[in-house]
Amino acid sequence: MLAKLTDSIPVGDSWLYEPKWDGFRALIFKDGDDLFIQSRDLKPLNRYFPELEGPLRAQLPERCVLDGEIVIATGGTLDFDALLLRIHPAASRVAALAAEKPSSFVAWDLLALGEVDHRATPQQERRKLLEQALGAVEAPLHLTPITDDPAVAQDWFQRFEGAGLDGVMAKPRDLGYLPGKRAMMKIKHARTADCVVAGFRWYKDAVNELVGSMLLGLHDEQGVLHHVGVAASFKREERAKLTKLFAPFREGAREGHPWKAWAQWKDDHPPGAQRVPGATSRWNRGKDLSWEPLRIEQVAEVAYDHMQGDRFRHATHFKRWRPDKPPSECRYDQLEVSVPVELALLFGGPQGIVLRPQPSPEPNPEPVKRAPAKRAPAKRAPKKKPAADGEGD
Repeated sequence: MLAKLTDSIPVGDSWLYEPKWDGFRALIFKDGDDLFIQSRDLKPLNRYFPELEGPLRAQLPERCVLDGEIVIATGGTLDFDALLLRIHPAASRVAALAAEKPSSFVAWDLLALGEVDHRATPQQERRKLLEQALGAVEAPLHLTPITDDPAVAQDWFQRFEGAGLDGVMAKPRDLGYLPGKRAMMKIKHARTADCVVAGFRWYKDAVNELVGSMLLGLHDEQGVLHHVGVAASFKREERAKLTKLFAPFREGAREGHPWKAWAQWKDDHPPGAQRVPGATSRWNRGKDLSWEPLRIEQVAEVAYDHMQGDRFRHATHFKRWRPDKPPSECRYDQLEVSVPVELALLFGGPQGIVLRPQPSPEPNPEPVKRAPAKRAPAKRAPKKKPAADGEGD
């Protein structure tokens, strides 16, 4: 089930609001002792989060399918970097990370319970069933807060970015769980920054023809240029224009480039060597992340939602070129800084991720129809992607 990006929180009696968690989207399939944790792209996650298996088996209903997010909280805020470290081939390394920074699972939807498939059940009714099923769970399992008050949702949106939340989700009360449909709304922060365009990657199978993404940089207080993210959303004709635009800036770009070591690394190291920027992707071992340097002379204004440490959390969107701005003035100090907020405040508890769910809002006056009884979906991932393929990004 997908979401459309919108600029503002929708208002009206037909909406329910939840925090938008910044973690790994996960489906939980449980049938007795059988447990399967599945990512949004159908990959198994059990081996990367072994500490969740015991609590999920012990606290969830005998047979159910849940949708939610795997998160790690460090110092009261969400830590996406800690999640990325879990995607590691060595089980011993994963176990050590799990002991150091254990993960949690935040549930926001119930798709099946017992023998009943609830994907056709309205959202507000599924929420009630979810509360009944998970009302007594304890850490590391949690139930996401919910409200029908847009003012509360706006408060979450403004205050809890500093706790690592990714925005707010708005869901129609009477909506069923619709596979592959963008029927929900996601509201995310929108900002702009002026960045150095320090390099680029070629587009998929169009090497030397089409630009795939621009590599962006910002200077720190010492004048060191750091790679902070990419801009990659271009139409095909725009990619061809970028190839021509960048051609003169490629000449002599490697000499004196602040990221010269990155470009040189791939020339000097065979596949399978130490992973560094410009090597292969952690998510897709076959994906080539090699890049082409550009002379540090171009500045682009890009739109972004929020930072993850010292880099953009998601890919940015190109807005315009800034020929009037010197690359040296593209610094971190231009960025808006989110005030740190304890994640516990969202749940109303003293510290960490707190257990108590907020009760769901009262339903509409009209009676809510239950979905006809059906056998619950199979505990293993189906061949086709299930409905849960992205509330988030």
